[in-house]
Amino acid sequence: MIKIKECTENDIELLAKMNFQLIEDEKANNLMDITQLKNRMNDFLKNGYKAFFFIINEEIIGYALCDMTKEPKYLRQFFIKREERRKHYGKIAFNKLLEKLDTKEIEIDVLKWNKAGIKFWENIGFKEQWKRMKYYEEENQEKTEED
Repeated sequence: MIKIKECTENDIELLAKMNFQLIEDEKANNLMDITQLKNRMNDFLKNGYKAFFFIINEEIIGYALCDMTKEPKYLRQFFIKREERRKHYGKIAFNKLLEKLDTKEIEIDVLKWNKAGIKFWENIGFKEQWKRMKYYEEENQEKTEED
């Protein structure tokens, strides 16, 4: 059903566009534009990361970006297109990714206000290991304290 394909530098523009949507969905504090995201994605792919497309019927429905230098592997970005969500594709794609990476263990970070993301990851078996914290100047703390 879902196929997985390793991305190349030819895929950077599409990866950056999907990354932009992921940032919107997570409500991340990342203000990069598409050009900056393309440059960052290019840097990732040249420095130990691999990206993978998830494909159904020749249509790309999402992607993952993994740091291959870490052990266990670190899943930095995971995205399923909005119109393809709630169809169990995320769980299937994640399991295909584990198979492709030949691993049974992987780590992620999830923004604390990304309730949908947290629920997704918990539903497929992730457990909270630690709490990462970041100091923000007073003016920025309001956003991080929202629930």
